[in-house]
This record gives sequence, structure tokens and C-alpha cells, in this order.
Amino acid sequence: MPKDEDHPAGPPLLPAVPAGLRTVLDFVVSGKATSRAEIARRSGLVRTTVGKHVDHLVERGILREFEANESVRGRPPRVLALSPRAGTVAVADIDTLASRIAIADLSGRVLAQETVEIRADAGPEVVLDAVTERLLGLLVRNGHDPGRVREVVAGLPSPVDFERGCAVRPTGMPGWGSYPVAQELSDRFHAPAVVDNDANLMALGEACQERADTPLLGIKISTGVGAGIVTAAGEVYRGADGAAGDIGHIRAVGGSDVQCACGNVGCLSAVASHRSVLHSLGIPETADGDLLHGARVLAERVAHNDPPAVRALQQAATEIGEVVAMLIYMFNPRTLVIGGPLSELRDNLLSGIRAVVYQRAQTLTTRDLTIIPTRLGESSGIHGAIALATRDVFGPQGIARMLVDDPPDG
Repeated sequence: MPKDEDHPAGPPLLPAVPAGLRTVLDFVVSGKATSRAEIARRSGLVRTTVGKHVDHLVERGILREFEANESVRGRPPRVLALSPRAGTVAVADIDTLASRIAIADLSGRVLAQETVEIRADAGPEVVLDAVTERLLGLLVRNGHDPGRVREVVAGLPSPVDFERGCAVRPTGMPGWGSYPVAQELSDRFHAPAVVDNDANLMALGEACQERADTPLLGIKISTGVGAGIVTAAGEVYRGADGAAGDIGHIRAVGGSDVQCACGNVGCLSAVASHRSVLHSLGIPETADGDLLHGARVLAERVAHNDPPAVRALQQAATEIGEVVAMLIYMFNPRTLVIGGPLSELRDNLLSGIRAVVYQRAQTLTTRDLTIIPTRLGESSGIHGAIALATRDVFGPQGIARMLVDDPPDG
């Protein structure tokens, strides 16, 4: 008979997490209840059951229990919160010119972030080496154990196969197509890893902000043009193959015969992206290592009412507005968020997009629609990645993994 090692087993099965334990953890993480008595009262669980689950989570360093600073009378109440030892998440928003990285605690609070100035066209190995090194540095410098990273999330500026964790037919990103980004990051951090499209993460980051109305449609205008859709239930709509929102390759109304990097002509990205606007005006995207050169020069020209710059921006707004109007019909969002470098020229860009949307879309789809620039700016993708990571960490599999990974103290 063949030896056991000839047939390696798959990943170990994680134990089922008791529903009561998940309920206790959910109440604490969400802030809906912060004491044993309050959890028991609001959840309907027996107090002894709540106590057993709280003790279990405290022993494993996932929760901590401490005395509150103030008490009306008598003994100060004991309060439950996530333990700093519970772990962190590590995220990267990889873009064509640079990557933004961050670490956050499991409540979603950003602990540290910085920019890695490396171009995506340097290739996946080079970019992931740099991102990994800098993330590990952030963890160590801020006193967090790299061995307690609970999940890694990376955003890519291309269509993404969410299940396989890789880019699909990216343009201008040699070597990235089908490269196993999620598996590489998982191996490097010894933690689960997820890869998503950057516009999806931008939209999720915006949707998770206080008072954000969903469904939400996010449009990112950068090297290309992409869309992210967040449903009323707060879920990202990715489509059957992860290509939902890849609107940059829809033919623009005025696209004519402009060549796109994908090989087709007249694509929206070829005529209305930040890169295409700069190219039409003869403005270099970068200069002397300055990644913001193009954005800054364009902003200066628009501020001084330079006629070619104003016309180019208005034309881009019109083209984007035509496509967005179609999306408004299809998805009927409550909020439309415009992000990316061009969104910083909000007066010119948003007014142009609004004009086309309200002209093309019927009153039923626009009467309660809010059109706004991103509230988080260039950090929206980072916040979306953190939201995605923390949701996974506190899902059934994530909790089970924490309980298996963390033995009781003592």
C-alpha cells in the first residue's frame, strides 16, 4: 500500500464555531453590548452561557475585560473589548504608479499607513516583495506581531478573479495576468489573503462610512476608468467572473478611432481617464520621480481656466456621464461617488457628470440620487480593503481559525 505521505491531506478542517460564541463576539465587535450582563439581556442567551463564551475568548487573547473608569455607585462595571493581542490585518492598494499600504486592528482602526513608490509594471514579484517588506516593517515598528496577521487584502487596477486571487488580462501590467497574488501573500504572511479590484475596494470603503446610503456606485477615474457596486446589503457585486464594473472598455460615445491599450478603439479609458486627459494635453504623467507631476500641472491649468485643459476635462466628464447614466438605469444606486485623481477637480468634473446623468436618466432613477466626490480621497481603497478583511476575520471561518491558532493563555 502507498505510504500516507504519498497522499498529502488537504488543509485541516476547522471546527464549527458555537452560535452563542459568535453572538457574543458580534455584540462586542459591533459595540452593541460591552458587558456580560448586557450581552445576556440583549441576546437572550443564558448568563452562564455568555460567561463561558466570554471566558473562552478572553483566555485566547481575542477579548479583554477591564474595569470602566467611571461608575455611578459601588464597584466599577467590567467592560469587554477586542484585545490588542487579537491581531491585525494588512492591506495594500496597488496602483499603476505606486501602492498604498496600511495595517489596522480588528476593529478597523488604521494603525499606520504609507506609500510604496513602485510601478506596477515592474512586475508582480518586485511589487509584492516591496509591499511585503514595507508591511512587515510597519508591523514591527508599531509593536505588532507579524505572526498575528489575520488576513491580507490587496487591490489591483484590473479585472480580478476573486476566487483564484489573481488579475485577469490586465492592461499595462506585464506579468500580472493569472499570477497567484493571493497565494503569494498568504505564503508570505502565513494568513488568508484576498485580492479584489481597486474600484470595488474604493466603493466598499465609501459605503462603510457613516451615513453612506446604499446601493452605492463608485467610479474610479485613474489610469483607466472602473466602477465598483455595493448593494443595499453592503455586499460588493463582482459578477460571475469578477469582471463587473470594468467599464473602461465600453465604447465611449465620442470615442471615434482612439486606440486603447486593450487593443480596441474608442474605449472610455482611452478618451476619459486621467492618463488619457494628460496625454491629450501633452502633460507628462510623472517627471523627475514626481508621481503627482501630471495631476498638479493639470490642476494648475484648470484653475487658470486654460481653454484646452478645461475643454479636455469637460469632454472627459461628458463621456463618463454617458456611461454612468446607463449604469444608473441598470443598478438604480442611491449614491454615486466619483474618485481617482480627476475627482480632485470636482467643480469641473462633477458638474459635467451631473449634467449628463440628469439629462439622460429619468426622474425615477435620479430623484433621490446623491452625486458626490469621494469622502476618503486616495485612502478609500485602503479603507475598503480593511472592511473586507475584518468582515472575513469575524466570519465563521475566520473565528474558527482564530480559536485554533490561539491556544489559551497560561
